[in-house]
Amino acid sequence: MRKVLLKIYMVWVLLVFSIFMLLLLPLIVLPILISTHIGMGTFYGLKIWAWIFSKLNFIPYEISGRENIKKGQSYIYTCNHTSFLDAPGIALGIPTQFRPLAKKELLKIPVFGLIIRVVTIIVDRSSQESRKKSLKVLKGILSNNISILIFPEGTQNRTKEPLQPFFSGAFRTAIETGTPIMPMVVINAGKLMPPGTMSIKPGKIKVVFGEAIDCSGHTMTQVNELKDHTFEVMSKLLEDNKF
Repeated sequence: MRKVLLKIYMVWVLLVFSIFMLLLLPLIVLPILISTHIGMGTFYGLKIWAWIFSKLNFIPYEISGRENIKKGQSYIYTCNHTSFLDAPGIALGIPTQFRPLAKKELLKIPVFGLIIRVVTIIVDRSSQESRKKSLKVLKGILSNNISILIFPEGTQNRTKEPLQPFFSGAFRTAIETGTPIMPMVVINAGKLMPPGTMSIKPGKIKVVFGEAIDCSGHTMTQVNELKDHTFEVMSKLLEDNKF
């Protein structure tokens, strides 16, 4: 009986995801296409979608640490990644306009792929040229005082470890641009919807922001030091807030 109910619930989640994504598509896509100056309208649209998704699917997102985010300051948000359920929590949690770095495979998802194309910076992780081009675009976005979001693990964590080893791109960009890193973690999403599966169940998810990490005094010789420090901070956030 439980398996039947979970399958019904999965169909319901997919319907909610798709229907409200379609209904809100103009609000999500048009502002950012028109102008960067009104691009926040896109993220308000995503927040509305995420709020509806959360309420109708009985997946409450508890946000904490948002007081660490200063108004008018751009950040490089570094976040763990364990599930597709991370996305609504990130949309609800980050209060300002931002651009995520996303892998090209997400473009294949109906409707959502269109939003990914408009809202994110696409990278082909198998291509060094694509990675370099993406980082160049991200630096341009930061110069316009818009934050960026990077998953330093590179992909969804399918291991038993809380975090996978980090790539260096986010930390090189932080040092080159002098942009502070804002560590954040999403907790319990992977248990509700394990990576690589369509299995899903209701439950609470936490989104926690740490304190900003100042990168203004760092040099490129300190990339690994900064990477390791951020890894430790995020590991502690996960440990202190697990449930």
